Amino acid sequence: MKNHLLLSALGIAMVAAATAAPQSSGIPALPGKGLAQHDFFYAGEAKEEKMFIVRDGKIAWSYQHDGEGEISDAVLQANGNILFAHQFGVTEVNPDKKVVWNHDAPPKTEIHTAQPYGRDSVWFIQNGNPAKFIVINKITGTTENEFILPVGNPNNTHGQFRNACMTDSGTVIVAHMDLGKAAEYDFTGKELWSVSVPGIWSATPLKNGNVLVVSSRKFVREINRKGEIVWEWKPVDTPEFQMSSLQRAWRLPNGNTLINNWFNQWSGKPDPSTAEVQAIEVTSEKKVIWALRSWEAPVNLGPATTIQVLPK
Repeated sequence: MKNHLLLSALGIAMVAAATAAPQSSGIPALPGKGLAQHDFFYAGEAKEEKMFIVRDGKIAWSYQHDGEGEISDAVLQANGNILFAHQFGVTEVNPDKKVVWNHDAPPKTEIHTAQPYGRDSVWFIQNGNPAKFIVINKITGTTENEFILPVGNPNNTHGQFRNACMTDSGTVIVAHMDLGKAAEYDFTGKELWSVSVPGIWSATPLKNGNVLVVSSRKFVREINRKGEIVWEWKPVDTPEFQMSSLQRAWRLPNGNTLINNWFNQWSGKPDPSTAEVQAIEVTSEKKVIWALRSWEAPVNLGPATTIQVLPK
């Protein structure tokens, strides 16, 4: 009788366990510490323009920009303010979520990349006809510098540029989407260096002088100034993690590379349990040590446009 009751109880427990924890769908366990792997600032191009600061695995701050457009570039500054480009302008908000500065893109232009410059200025690229690199003083509103950038199609404003970065030497490296190249310019607009990158989406200068580029043709490459590929990663190198829309990559202080992956909310709704990862961190040997998948409450980050790892 006791054995019968014990077996019955065991059977009930097994059924309950099976109901509570269904079999895995084949999605591998994610490496790393999940949201607690890094403290980071996160922004994404989505139906809602949202940004987050994640600390200790939890959302410490969030903001939604109520406007049209897409967040293509954003940065958390040392003073706690966030500067972000959102297609139809550049805006800066403080930790209290108050707009402290704003610049609207002129008609028939778009702004997808912007960064702080010095103490009181901002630089950005203005897609349009003509396309321009511009530096504006936030205090006076004056244009401190500008030069025209070449484009493949002056009338295809949306497809000209997404990302650019300033180098330590004060030049700017631009990802020319419609020209399929990364190019470096001085502040007079003189081209100093370029390399062909079909499908380029972003280009980031590295401390060693090389450039880390990301292509919509599904590759991340570190390229030296001779145009040689010295390191490359493709999604096929880590097939256990779905990544179909690469946008940006960063070389972390530990030598690893952080790669983000965007999901198009206009083409469907992700299943939180099987959706593509939003980012991975890979070693130089292409081993994934962290993968981020956070698509549901309490931390639904949405699609990834940019991720900024923060000091602990």
